[in-house]
Amino acid sequence: MYATGTPLYSAELIQEGGACGLVVTDRRRHTVRPAYVSTKAVEQLPAFLTKLGFLHLRGIRRR
Repeated sequence: MYATGTPLYSAELIQEGGACGLVVTDRRRHTVRPAYVSTKAVEQLPAFLTKLGFLHLRGIRRR
């Protein structure tokens, strides 16, 4: 899947020492929000992204 259009948010997953952090940038409001993320959540990220892709392909949209 390739992204086209205007990015609204961007996210980076960083590691500092043994801790993981998520940095989300709101590109419309020009704000940055950091949050610590458990290692278990980081390990589950590939499965979560796969599920999002699967839902998108099936045309399921929740609002």
